[in-house]
Amino acid sequence: MDLVIPYDGDTVMPLPFYLAEEEWLVARFPDRDFFFIWQVEPTVIVGRNQLLESEVNVDFCRDNGINLCRRKSGGGAVLADMNNIMFSYITSSTCVTTTFSAYTSMVARSLRMLGLDASDNSRNDILIGDRKVSGNSYYHLPGRSIVHGTMLYDFDERLMAGALTPPHSKLKSHGVSSVRSRVTTIKEQLPGLSIEAFKRHVLDTIPDGNTPLRLTADDVSEIREIERNYYRQEWLAGKNPKGTLVNSARIDGVGTLTVHLEVARGVVKGFMLTGDYLETADAGATLSRLMVGIPYVRADIMSALERDDIMSLIPGLSPEALTGLII
Repeated sequence: MDLVIPYDGDTVMPLPFYLAEEEWLVARFPDRDFFFIWQVEPTVIVGRNQLLESEVNVDFCRDNGINLCRRKSGGGAVLADMNNIMFSYITSSTCVTTTFSAYTSMVARSLRMLGLDASDNSRNDILIGDRKVSGNSYYHLPGRSIVHGTMLYDFDERLMAGALTPPHSKLKSHGVSSVRSRVTTIKEQLPGLSIEAFKRHVLDTIPDGNTPLRLTADDVSEIREIERNYYRQEWLAGKNPKGTLVNSARIDGVGTLTVHLEVARGVVKGFMLTGDYLETADAGATLSRLMVGIPYVRADIMSALERDDIMSLIPGLSPEALTGLII
């Protein structure tokens, strides 16, 4: 796994540049694994399947100069800024979930080398003790996996609380009443360790290759072409649910899911799934194709989900749980 060295290490690029860099590395180097870290000016990044207005206080972000971006991986919304170090990992893989687990274990091991009580949990977080310090997500391209996530060195509590609007059910599921009570930071745990020293530790303990890749000016130009796609208004806006029935629930080990349904004459006419769940492929599109035309009857929906093994697309989600949510 080789380190990627930026063309100009002192230049802070917009967040979509780094997402485009991941895609560029996948396409340009299909047989090499990479790791790099990055920081950005304040930006809220929402997951592929989230509704922007449900997860983000858009007015607060605009009033406070916080940019908005949507990524191609699932998971929840996060606020990235210069206190928050972002990690990107690109590897050859046919199994996203196995790769994801290997990545979070690798990062947790790096934290333990600093003497921290770090562990990776069953979904997408890295914990110090019982508090979250890192959230991660992934998506899969043919033969390749991209894993990326946050590492909280420190954070601005006012900006985080104002920019993000997590559902009450998410906080309740953790048995807490605020974001602050369930997260910690590297600075809180190791107050004598500067952010630059922490970054050096990460780069010394995670990449294990001997042939780093240094980006060139031409590489940056190619990446910026890919970056343009992230600014398309239709991409940022995301899904536009239409439905007469809306059912939402938080499912342990999976996340918050919302089903938007159109039902006419007892038959599903429209189906959309949104939320902060992780997926191994575009589960929402696949489920929509499967559900439309099926009678809105528990037995028929359950039978379709079991027959097509559709739940392998969303790790941890059972046919019973999704059927219960739909009905």
